[in-house]
Amino acid sequence: MILNCSSLSLLLNYSSASSSSSSCRLREQFSLNGMYQKGDVILGGLFEVHYFTVFPELSFTSEPQQLYCEGFTSSGFQQAQTMAFAVDEINRDPDLLPNITLGYQLYDNCLKLGVSLRAAMSLASGTEEEFLLDETCSGPPPVLGIVGDPGSTHSIAISSVLGLFRVPMVSHYSTCSCLSNRGKYPSFFRTIPSDAFQVRAMIQILRRLGWTWVGLVFSDDDYGVHAARSFQSSLAESGGCVAYSQVLPKDNRPTELQRIVGEIKSSSARVVVVFSNEAYLLPLVDEVVVQNVKGLQWIASEAWSTSSVFHTLRLMPYLGGTLGIAIRRGEIPGLRDYLLSIRPDDQPANNPGKNMGKVRQFWEAVFGCRLEPPAGWVEAGGDVCTGQEDLRDVETNYGEVSELRPEYNVYKAVYALAHALHDLLQCVPERGPFSGNRCASLQRFEPWQLVHYLERVNFTTGFGDRISFDDNGDALAIYDIMNWAWLQDGSVQVETVGVIDESAPAGQELTLDEDRIFWNFESKKPPRSVCSESCPPGTRVARKKGEPVCCFNCISCAEGEVSNTTDSAKCSRCPEDFWSSPERDLCVPKGVEFLSYQESLGISLMTASLLGALICAVVLGIFTRYRNTPVVKANNSELSFLLLLSLKLCFLCSLLFIGRPRLWTCQLRHAAFGISFVLCVSCILVKTMVVLAVFRTSKPGGNASLKWFGAGQQRGTVLVLTSFQAAICTAWLVSASPTPHKNTRYHNDKIVYECVVGSVAGFGALLGYIGLLAFLSFFLAFLARNLPDNFNEAKFITFSMLIFCAVWISFVPAYVSSPGMYADAVEIFAILASSFGLLVALFGPKCYIILLRPERNTKKALMGRATTKT
Repeated sequence: MILNCSSLSLLLNYSSASSSSSSCRLREQFSLNGMYQKGDVILGGLFEVHYFTVFPELSFTSEPQQLYCEGFTSSGFQQAQTMAFAVDEINRDPDLLPNITLGYQLYDNCLKLGVSLRAAMSLASGTEEEFLLDETCSGPPPVLGIVGDPGSTHSIAISSVLGLFRVPMVSHYSTCSCLSNRGKYPSFFRTIPSDAFQVRAMIQILRRLGWTWVGLVFSDDDYGVHAARSFQSSLAESGGCVAYSQVLPKDNRPTELQRIVGEIKSSSARVVVVFSNEAYLLPLVDEVVVQNVKGLQWIASEAWSTSSVFHTLRLMPYLGGTLGIAIRRGEIPGLRDYLLSIRPDDQPANNPGKNMGKVRQFWEAVFGCRLEPPAGWVEAGGDVCTGQEDLRDVETNYGEVSELRPEYNVYKAVYALAHALHDLLQCVPERGPFSGNRCASLQRFEPWQLVHYLERVNFTTGFGDRISFDDNGDALAIYDIMNWAWLQDGSVQVETVGVIDESAPAGQELTLDEDRIFWNFESKKPPRSVCSESCPPGTRVARKKGEPVCCFNCISCAEGEVSNTTDSAKCSRCPEDFWSSPERDLCVPKGVEFLSYQESLGISLMTASLLGALICAVVLGIFTRYRNTPVVKANNSELSFLLLLSLKLCFLCSLLFIGRPRLWTCQLRHAAFGISFVLCVSCILVKTMVVLAVFRTSKPGGNASLKWFGAGQQRGTVLVLTSFQAAICTAWLVSASPTPHKNTRYHNDKIVYECVVGSVAGFGALLGYIGLLAFLSFFLAFLARNLPDNFNEAKFITFSMLIFCAVWISFVPAYVSSPGMYADAVEIFAILASSFGLLVALFGPKCYIILLRPERNTKKALMGRATTKT
């Protein structure tokens, strides 16, 4: 961009001498406090050396007088001297800008936007009475670039103008995140991190210490408003809330300050975040003291975190323990000696700016004397300054260089401009970065060319900090975390307790030594600042209507649900095979329920089953041992052996109902049960029919009926009847086989393993067929109940079938109403009860005669009793 004289005539106070003149003439100069040093290239600087501006009265009848500034600040003067030192150090460096001498023009902005804007326009346009222009009325600006302004509002205004002409501006203290807008401020850079980084740093501290409920106070300027807006949005994203948001009044109205402090006092938030400078904040702190508001944890922005104004015995009971974000501290070797070597009359010819009030006021304030005493000053006992006093003989903050923060940023800003210029001058002809591979030169220098190199600058300071700018002109964000320790002797020590480095790996940006932090509370521990305590495990967040999201109630999760780690407002349903713990904090595997061999019920039923099988084996052994005795022969020993074998299978098949259901056990258990019982009942049915046939042969014409019940026919009948059941089981297993099933309907916290029958019709057919054979056996035995006792088994069969039918009739409703493993237990009990009933009723009397009454186990005894009874 080429500066055009006519386009800047109003802004820069120049006018053309005539329409044909080749020069521009300065109409009038602004009255500005400044420091100047000649050089081949000039750098501009804007600093806050005075903090009060006196404006002249406006009569509108005559030309107004120039404004002037009062209220000298040594910190601003120290920053200006730091820039002068950096320029001097660069000029002595043979490697950086060789054969080029840097000069500077520094102005005091008096902490007023109008003064700052006038100073910037003077830097951009120059202060010469007249300078020649070529035919196009173009040329480079008098300064190469500007260091400053420290105020965000000032930088916004100045950069809005200078950005149109791409004049580079490197601020050391303007932090407003709005200045990162490259479209609005294309030539603005800064060596202090943006408020966006500062806000992120504060959020990390709040999260680290568990503070989610905070108050917010900010100044009514660009710095405070933009920082507060960014802080509120970032805090909300991190899960925190602002309890209140208050703007500091510019006019320090007592009623407004009282209202703000009253809001702070009544709030439950124990942490107060403040974005302001000390000038706006000090009246509020005074009101805090008046209302005696203690027990607060203050979080300071970088604008006041290191300010010594608050380090008094009156304020520290309220502000002690303050945590703050501070600009990165640096070290500048040789700066202290340079600062203490100045004199009020240094090089007046070459450096007239030093005689424009700055050094003289500073010198008189430090030594309590006058360089040019007014009349009566000496007579009144006042001292006269010689100008040869030594600053090393007095203690002032001016010579303190152990906490160089804004001064270090000034130092980096000067070096950034110097390195950019150095890179510009190192350009190889015909290899330049500009159109046609051109290089820039000091003779035809244009400001945007330096902006190009400034965007790519990359160097390391002597302190070890790497300096470069991102696409928005922002420097790498590194902050120190400060803590105001109030010592027992009443003094204040500002200590560095941590660092925030945005260039560190993710998750490692914050380093905080909590053990070193001074907490201004009786507990000596960090306070709790939450609207609602975090919901304990097993509960969910229920928002309070009309209140911030940090204020909520905790509601217990329902059964089967646990607290959600990603969404605190919801409870998560446990997976199908899991259930919530009693505390509802995690999902635990559901309990498993089935009839097990390890529990008492399973052991009892297994024992009874094995006992029944053992008894069958014993009875079978007895019958085998005494197979040739009349009692055994008279009771159809072959069917008796087959009946005992089937009863043994009935006892053993109950074992298939114990244990965790598997596919093969589910398929085999009912098939084995059905076939075993049909075999058993078939034997009883055939046995009953044989008894009836035998007694019919004793009647006239009854011999013909016996031939149908020989041994072969008996075996065949049993086989045929059993085959029908086998066919039913086969059809059932093929069409709808029983399968294992995890049932969660009975218990929410348990999984009941069971076998589903698959086909109810198949299971009904199996039981119905057994019932049919049992009913026929019972009916036939009932008809034969009055036959002679000696040869009559019909009564025992009737009694056994009565037990059998009673058991299985009772089984159906009990089975249907029993849940889970108890259904299997009911079925096993029915199997065992009916099996024991058959075993005892059919073989108990015979074993009694064989073992205990052998005298009755003779043919004569049986025949004799039969004759008598007939």
